Amino acid sequence: MLVELRAENYAVIDHAIAVFGPGLNLLTGETGAGKSILVDALALLMGGKASAEVVRHGADRAVVSCVFESTSIADTILEENGIDSTGTEIILRREILATGKGRVFVNNQPATVTVLKLLAPELALVHAQTETLSSFDQAQQRILLDRFAGLESAVVSAAYAEWRAAADKLNDLEEGEQDRLRMVDLWSYQRKEIEQAQLTVGEDEALENEKRVLANAEKLFTAASSAFDQLYEGGNSAEGALRAAQRNLEELAHYDNKFAEAVQQLGSARAIVGDLSATLRDYAENIGGSASPERLAEIEDRLVALDRLKRKYGSSLAEVIAFGASVAEKLSEVEDRDALLNQLRTDVAKARAAYVAAAQSLSLARSAAADKLARLAERQINDLAMKVRFEVSVSAQQSESAWAAHGWDAVEYRIATNPGEPLKPLDEIASGGEMSRVMLALKVSVEEGTGKPRTKTAAPRTLVFDEIDIGIGGRAAEAVGHKLKVLSRVQQVLCVTHLPQIAAFADQHFLIEKREDRGRTKVQVRLLDDRTRVEEVARMLSGAVVTEASQHHASEMIAASR
Repeated sequence: MLVELRAENYAVIDHAIAVFGPGLNLLTGETGAGKSILVDALALLMGGKASAEVVRHGADRAVVSCVFESTSIADTILEENGIDSTGTEIILRREILATGKGRVFVNNQPATVTVLKLLAPELALVHAQTETLSSFDQAQQRILLDRFAGLESAVVSAAYAEWRAAADKLNDLEEGEQDRLRMVDLWSYQRKEIEQAQLTVGEDEALENEKRVLANAEKLFTAASSAFDQLYEGGNSAEGALRAAQRNLEELAHYDNKFAEAVQQLGSARAIVGDLSATLRDYAENIGGSASPERLAEIEDRLVALDRLKRKYGSSLAEVIAFGASVAEKLSEVEDRDALLNQLRTDVAKARAAYVAAAQSLSLARSAAADKLARLAERQINDLAMKVRFEVSVSAQQSESAWAAHGWDAVEYRIATNPGEPLKPLDEIASGGEMSRVMLALKVSVEEGTGKPRTKTAAPRTLVFDEIDIGIGGRAAEAVGHKLKVLSRVQQVLCVTHLPQIAAFADQHFLIEKREDRGRTKVQVRLLDDRTRVEEVARMLSGAVVTEASQHHASEMIAASR
């Protein structure tokens, strides 16, 4: 549900806020007051095209924002696009600079128009004069038909995914077979080269350390031997000094026990010096025994070989080993080509048959539902001051190139708005007002088609209709109001209207007023209470001068709508 809509320095609006509620929200006001501008602002937040012309004269930028109640699908869309969700609301904001540039924010985080377009079908469908046709493409028409029939495409989607995966794998193997055969010699050489090297992860690092030791063996031997002498072997060794000091401390401790702990500490120090001295002696002996030019040359040759492999196959030995495993797998596939191809062809045939069965079943159900929806929609449309013929076409596109996760059907709504004219696609309807009425009739048909509300819906949660009352009046206008009221029981509806017959059905009635302040035009959005609502409906009935009779009539209309 749309909770709030704001616009600042947008067209003639300096600053306007509208807080909407559930049910039917109606916007009325004098011609030119800015009613449709608010709808256009919402369309912009649904990913519509922006222009610097919408920036109010004298301002450096226009800002439009809105708050929607969040949904699980909307949260998933945000997560997939790296945007944090609040869990309860989604805040959309768009800034259009006077230079023509703009910025998009979702939940106060930078985003793109693409994200707005992804969110739009889940949040709202705006039937503005310029947005209706682009919003209701064939995909939306198919979704509406499936909603009407209560159809789920999960089985078809799963079958399609299985077939697509098997077919892609088979195509990759078949189309790349010649290239693979040409690569066999190279792969064989690469595998042999890597296998013969008998690599182990971390070997190069260990060899580099050993190389450093061997290259500096003389220095290391000298340092270790000197340290051993100074600690243990020499005439002035640390061990000798500690031993002498320990004897003296033992003499002290014999008479004064406060030196007993010091004796133990010196004993520990002698033990540490002894252990370290043994380590240094062994290290010096090993360095002296293992230091050989032959071993150093062997290590350097091995490192050169490892570096060559890393330059060719990866930045580390782990990557070289992984590359060798990948090459071995490719060779195995080539060697087992016939068996693998036969198995893949069997898998594809099985997956294809499963998809065909699921798509045919879904197509038959859609065709049956299409006839029913067409009859209901035609009757509903003709109740709205139109005389049309209506058809819902379901064409099974059985070529594999047309298969999709939602089935293979192309769904198209066609209409003839005048007697004697052929049926044409909806996008050839002449006026936006007619399109809005058609959309209203379709939505009502879907909600009333089975006599019960849907628990699972693919339709947007908020529906917006602009100028739906163009060219109608009287009983037709009352029928439009009634249908809007019916639709608003299951979805939030926003509607701009000029007709009192429609305004009388509002759950929330907003008055859009334009006034002059300090030489500038300002637009105000005001939620009407019961008294002011009667006055506004009366104004719509009688014009500029509101009479007692028009007020009485307005009260009766509002009461009757309830």
